[in-house]
Amino acid sequence: MQNACKARSAIAFEASAFLRALCMPRHAVGGLIFVVLTVLMPLRVAAQDNYEIQVYGADTVEPGSTMVELHSNFTVSGSKVVTDGVAPTNHAEHETIEITQGINSWFETGFYIFTSARNGDGWDWVGDHIRPRFRAPDSWHWPVGVSVSNEVGYQRRKFSVDTWSWEIRPIIDKKIGPWYLAFNPTFDRALHGPDVSRGFEFSPNAKVSFDITPKVALGMEYYGALGPVDSFDRLHDQQQQFFPSVDLNVSPDWEINFGVGVGATHGSDHLIVKGILGRRFSFHHKSGRVRTGTY
Repeated sequence: MQNACKARSAIAFEASAFLRALCMPRHAVGGLIFVVLTVLMPLRVAAQDNYEIQVYGADTVEPGSTMVELHSNFTVSGSKVVTDGVAPTNHAEHETIEITQGINSWFETGFYIFTSARNGDGWDWVGDHIRPRFRAPDSWHWPVGVSVSNEVGYQRRKFSVDTWSWEIRPIIDKKIGPWYLAFNPTFDRALHGPDVSRGFEFSPNAKVSFDITPKVALGMEYYGALGPVDSFDRLHDQQQQFFPSVDLNVSPDWEINFGVGVGATHGSDHLIVKGILGRRFSFHHKSGRVRTGTY
């Protein structure tokens, strides 16, 4: 119980400092932290497993529009042996198709198809997830973008010890001049598999980028998987990855992001190259709403 309190205090401190940096009023910071800790705490977080390596922005796809994205990730240096029945990641190519439909001005639903290819193993279907997401409407005039996504899905036992999982991802972001900041204090829970017994886990993701030109932004992305919220894993066993990245803002209809990730702990894959290519298709006149940062 003491470890759980320490974990909650650490999460609250990090989130509070981030929100104050975004110029959010102190009373609003307290309210949002309360929501995160009391409503979202009973969840578990798993690593992204190198299928969808992305720090989310708070905006949603416009109603009547569809966003189609291809996530391409290649593990240059990863696990080399089968562990607990899970295939190794070394030299594995992961291709993920993400299709997101805008429903209204504050709600969207995304669908994922995960695949993996590795020399000697052929090309495999890994699983599918569905992800509804809500955001704070523009009419609320909040000083930061805020949204919450739920992601539920299945992955084959060959690729994950847990075959069913549920993730809740709060998303907070802010554009300040040429700077863009995003924080995803993610929680998720194994629904079927041995990690159900691990309880709730915490996996913070964050991004900072700077527009060096109107079309090019350089950034740093962070992905962590710290372990159960009541007792974090040893640093040796945690996943800690840092991705220097580039965003190309060539058009409001396109999303282009790529980066090279380095694992900082023994429990992380050591070198990953990742890319995101997305295209928005609109079926009515555009709303003119300005998006903040990388979707």
